[in-house]
Amino acid sequence: MKLKAPIMPCLWFDGQAEEAAKFYTSVFADSEITNVSYYPEAGQDKHGQAPGKVMTVVFELNGHQFMGLNGGPHFKFSEAISLCVMCENQEEIDYFWDALTADGGMEVECGWLKDKFGLSWQVMPANIAELIGSDPERSSRVMQVVLSSKKLNIAAMEAA
Repeated sequence: MKLKAPIMPCLWFDGQAEEAAKFYTSVFADSEITNVSYYPEAGQDKHGQAPGKVMTVVFELNGHQFMGLNGGPHFKFSEAISLCVMCENQEEIDYFWDALTADGGMEVECGWLKDKFGLSWQVMPANIAELIGSDPERSSRVMQVVLSSKKLNIAAMEAA
């Protein structure tokens, strides 16, 4: 069956969905919050949230829709899911790396980071597949650069 609507990732937060959506839409150009819904009184015995508290925030980043859900403390983000930011040049890598690690974010390794909400991101060159390529010797050299890095450096990867 063909879907008429796009698939929209839902990101589970413990009360910070609106704050996260505001942060992400400030980092990415052409982004906006498109809808905010609030917990109703109905179902409070199930959801446990105060009526009127933000339940979901739908936002768009660079043409892709996401939903932030204030679902409570039950689930946390893990590295099993990450959002990839494909960058055209080092200036873009530097910008997104700095923005997403700001205010408590954490540099990890190999182009990976966690933002202040614990969501994992990969900030990498848009031509990563070409840089790694099919030549095993070049691939090995580029991977050595990647594996020894936190934030990726396009010039170092190209030189390898």
